[in-house]
Amino acid sequence: MDAIDRKILSCLQGDTTLSIAEIGERVGLSATPCWRRIQMMEKMGVIERRVALLNPEKLNVGTTVFVGIRTDQHNIRWLEKFAKAVAEIPEIVEVYRMSGEVDYLLRVVVPDIAGYDLIYKRLIAAVDLSDVSSAFAMERIKHTTALPLTYAD
Repeated sequence: MDAIDRKILSCLQGDTTLSIAEIGERVGLSATPCWRRIQMMEKMGVIERRVALLNPEKLNVGTTVFVGIRTDQHNIRWLEKFAKAVAEIPEIVEVYRMSGEVDYLLRVVVPDIAGYDLIYKRLIAAVDLSDVSSAFAMERIKHTTALPLTYAD
């Protein structure tokens, strides 16, 4: 990956609706070599997919809840059951296996506290958990999907 590839990625992270010609112009390439580089980065898995970012408030899911999960079952069967359960709940938009006090951290988007309670009940009905702690986000200060490109090589 070189400086031109990083510039292409920066353009795509900012706006995937840019045409190949527009991206090429911004990075100093004609359309064909720019397109080839994008195709190569897609083939290599650097570009996983192109998506639209939606406004959660306009879709009535403006409440974000971070949920810490602890379990006393650290086996593959439990993990598979847990992964299946969270995959089936669309309000759970991110799940991380963690080190430290919490085993799993979830980000949940819902309309309100009552909406979260329904998700909580679905989750505890689907899989055995030792402890669930929830924290409601009061304000989103920074949010980006753009990854830093300075480390890419």
